[in-house]
Amino acid sequence: MIHYKSGYCYQLTRPYSVQTGICPPATIDYPYWTLHDDGLLEVSAGFAWDGASGPTFDTKSSMRPSLVHDCFCQMAKDRRLDYKTYAPQYNDLFRRMCIEDGMWGWRASIWKAGVIFGHGGDPDIPDDNLEQTAP
Repeated sequence: MIHYKSGYCYQLTRPYSVQTGICPPATIDYPYWTLHDDGLLEVSAGFAWDGASGPTFDTKSSMRPSLVHDCFCQMAKDRRLDYKTYAPQYNDLFRRMCIEDGMWGWRASIWKAGVIFGHGGDPDIPDDNLEQTAP
């Protein structure tokens, strides 16, 4: 029997790192990424994510921000990063990265409002991508 989750559209083919400015009290390690206590996020090749969530479509200006945002959402969902403390920071980072990558400011603000409305990473909202099994 295998165990899996669906919904992933993209897979990182090379390692990626970015200074986020979001500094947890201690380094947070996952199999596919590490957030260091100095704010450096290192994501390994092989990490899979679903792109931008919600009633929208993915564009080149949303790929990097959605990758980074998904890492932070997972940390918050797992309660390894406090949602109430860090969600405003990683949502702001998401908007800034969208603009850095060529998205118009008004559109980036709408996308940020969308991730806030969707409570991205809120550990008190049940996971909508449950583990599945197959023989």
